[in-house]
Amino acid sequence: MLAIVNVTIVKEDYLIPDGVILVENGRIFDFGRKLRVPEGAEIIDGGGNFAGPGLIDIHTHADGKYYFYENPESCSETLLDHGVTSVMPALYYNMNKEQYLKAIDVIDGAVKEGKFENFLGYYMEGPYLNPKFGCDRENNPWKGDIDGKDYEEILDKVTNTAKVWCLSPEREGTLEFAKSVKAKIPNIVFSVAHSESTPEKIEELMPYGLKLGTHHTNATGTLENYPECRGVCVDETVNYHNDIYAELICDSMGIHVHPYMLRLVRKIKGDERIILISDACVFDGPPIPGCEEAFDINFDDNGEIAGSKMTLDIACGNMIKHTGCSVCDAFRFASGNPARLLGLCDMGAVKKGNIANIIIVDNWFKVKNTILKGEIVK
Repeated sequence: MLAIVNVTIVKEDYLIPDGVILVENGRIFDFGRKLRVPEGAEIIDGGGNFAGPGLIDIHTHADGKYYFYENPESCSETLLDHGVTSVMPALYYNMNKEQYLKAIDVIDGAVKEGKFENFLGYYMEGPYLNPKFGCDRENNPWKGDIDGKDYEEILDKVTNTAKVWCLSPEREGTLEFAKSVKAKIPNIVFSVAHSESTPEKIEELMPYGLKLGTHHTNATGTLENYPECRGVCVDETVNYHNDIYAELICDSMGIHVHPYMLRLVRKIKGDERIILISDACVFDGPPIPGCEEAFDINFDDNGEIAGSKMTLDIACGNMIKHTGCSVCDAFRFASGNPARLLGLCDMGAVKKGNIANIIIVDNWFKVKNTILKGEIVK
């Protein structure tokens, strides 16, 4: 048995001081204040820090050094070091079909070999998104018609592993594509992404499982029905619908999402529908003027924002800084809500019987220890 002692246990809405968490057979056996520690238990002294559920990053491409398809083992280890006990590698639309298939083979191989133990599934950020939006869009090879013979092989490859699939509802053929995906992956979550869709087009896809907004307020368009009158587009639709979760990239300078916007989205969506993501990539382009000190943001060769260099623990600390949210809220945004979105009933909370994915963090979310499925990995 493993005993985590001298911690403040983070629940969804409250804290348990003087906490003890007991772990056995990879699951949380018990937890509470000043629990008796069984004789012979292995002990981790949390040093008075917070202990909460392992982080779940549903949308990230890299660990800051490598893309997942370049070195999945390194990415896995880096993210575990930063408290990410479940991760969904994102596959972007700048890859052609052969590159998609090869990337999936590399990642699947690492999972089978036990070198990627925090793999949760795939986040398919493509292939059929609006080519007007997103970094590296000049290298998008999927601008033509949506054709089954082009995507069937990719779909077959991820039938058992894809959990989120991004769509631009305004693209002709998207509804038929969504139906094809849904037929093979009944529990798939669709996300509106890289889009300038009308509310009606988004709502048309909601019965099929569209309940997420990819990197909310980033790479989305605006619609103007009348001069100088703001129309309703993707961001407004995501804000409006209670059933749609909003992903947020929370970097240190508030460039992806301004701190005021973070607070506004939180006020509109409520804490139950916000999901923090890292959306980490690997680009080495020049920063735009005024962003030279943005150490946790990538820029592509055109000087445009291209995701982050963050891990999810950093995003949590930034969210606390920018919005004044509590540590309970940060864990909710980066663990509880992602688990709820994906229907992961035994993750995302310190709860009896849950998988023992637990991290220990300080007041600003610096990770001290990581426990993965009951094993100490940091």
